[in-house]
Amino acid sequence: MWKILLSINKKLFWAIPVMMSLGFLFGKSVNQETVKSLKSLIMPLTFLMVYPMMVTLNIKHLKDGIKNVRLQVLAQAINFCLVPFLAYGLGLYFFPDNHYMALGLLLASLLPTSGMTISWTGFAKGNMGAAINMTVIGLALGSLATPLYVKMLMGAKVEMDMILVGKQIGYIVFLPMIFGYVTRSWFLKKYGQQEFKKTWAPRFPSLSTIGVLGIVFVAIALKAQQLSQNPLLFWQILQPLLVLYAANFLIGTILGRLLFSRGDAIALVYGTVMRNLSIALAISINAFGEQGADAALVIAVSYIIQVQAAAWYVKFADLFFGPAPAES
Repeated sequence: MWKILLSINKKLFWAIPVMMSLGFLFGKSVNQETVKSLKSLIMPLTFLMVYPMMVTLNIKHLKDGIKNVRLQVLAQAINFCLVPFLAYGLGLYFFPDNHYMALGLLLASLLPTSGMTISWTGFAKGNMGAAINMTVIGLALGSLATPLYVKMLMGAKVEMDMILVGKQIGYIVFLPMIFGYVTRSWFLKKYGQQEFKKTWAPRFPSLSTIGVLGIVFVAIALKAQQLSQNPLLFWQILQPLLVLYAANFLIGTILGRLLFSRGDAIALVYGTVMRNLSIALAISINAFGEQGADAALVIAVSYIIQVQAAAWYVKFADLFFGPAPAES
């Protein structure tokens, strides 16, 4: 079973579009009451998705984050002072008549970094330690900032219960973080650091992948009827996402080249471009009622661009920043 899950985890490039297609077919072929009942799966799927990531995330790296203050501060400045406002502007321009789709774009921008930040930084031979720091810091800041940003920027346009959104973030982020820390501590005590890293740590992200694919399936199934009635909707969603990700990659690449070494520059790019779409997706569906499905659709489509773009960027990392230093 582990081999199958690990294989799927390595092929998200294809697995996410396949799951979206299956969700669309399911949403079209069954009655709508059955489709709506899928919403009850969102919370357990979200926990399945977030909890394994928290097991492999070392909270102690927060202490190490201060070792490269300039890199960490710039990363979070891009994540919270630039990208959300770019996403907000694109949402107003591309979705003037659908505020919940604009909300989806904003939510996708407000939760920076995920386990994939660390993975892709490693694939491109960037600074893994800096990427881990960005992931922990970005997730904590994003979870606290999201309700405030949504209220400030979209509060007059969408129905929002600040307490409900706060509770959802608690359930989706901080509760799995606590359980993940306890689980990690138990594994380390029982098996030791070396055995945990070699045998158990690689398995947890594959469990998270099940949650990701499940949530993508549900999000597309919920909007399958709308997509079938308006085939151009997919292209309308794709346009602002392409602009957002292209701008994000460009900003990270230019600043990385100008200010940092190769390893730190790559960490900066992936620490500011990769978004925690899974958590954003769960918040959109759980905290914003029926219309939250419009926001979820935007976030689900973001998966396609994010995974494909991250994979392609690895191929060009040497061109942008020079070859990785030879290992001694």
